[in-house]
Amino acid sequence: MSRRTLGFVIFAIVVSAICVRLGFWQLARREERRALNAMLAERLGAGPAPALEVVRDSATAQYRRATARGTYDFTREFAVASRTNQGAPGVHIITPLRIAGGDTAILVNRGWVYAPDAMSVDLGRWVEPETATVTGYLIALPSKGRGGVSMPTVPRTVRRLDVDSIARRLPYPVAPFLLVQTAPARTVADSATVRVTAPVLDEGPHLGYAIQWFAFALIGLIGAALTVRADRRGGGRRQLAATAPRPRAQ
Repeated sequence: MSRRTLGFVIFAIVVSAICVRLGFWQLARREERRALNAMLAERLGAGPAPALEVVRDSATAQYRRATARGTYDFTREFAVASRTNQGAPGVHIITPLRIAGGDTAILVNRGWVYAPDAMSVDLGRWVEPETATVTGYLIALPSKGRGGVSMPTVPRTVRRLDVDSIARRLPYPVAPFLLVQTAPARTVADSATVRVTAPVLDEGPHLGYAIQWFAFALIGLIGAALTVRADRRGGGRRQLAATAPRPRAQ
């Protein structure tokens, strides 16, 4: 075997081993996705519980179905910029809901609305009845050190949600979870928001990616084998040519 062929074979084996490792990594990610889907199916399929009771256990509150009854504070609602719906630009409208019988509020994602620049929206168009019973699922709000959420050029619009920054904007305590409303909108204005749907329970592209990586590994090994075979045939022909009797000079 020539040095060139040996070098190619070593390279092909190393690349194939990496591809196999990546293939198993994708299979592991698929199993993680399956476990997440099982958790989501269990929590999203359970009956709704009072939101402020659910959030007391932050370890199990994520994606739990919950309900809250109270009064919307439309004067302090805001929009989250750069949210899309079927490819269209828009924002999510976030409204504090002051829970009946207490001083704590919970932020409610009332849904998506169209905004050409994905930032500016007339919040007054999307008013719902002030007193509401909201049903949906809970999402933990990020906190600590993210900062910089405000957009000074667009009033009442933020880049992202940050519970610490949001709490400083409100004169009352706010729960560290967002309640994503799923019930149909009941408006008192001229339009209705598009409710945000629950996470899709699928396995993603991981199996397809794993098959691709394994296929790349197989191609590399087959290429190495064919190269060795060709090298041996070439070496055999050279050996025959060297040992073949030469014609005598006349």
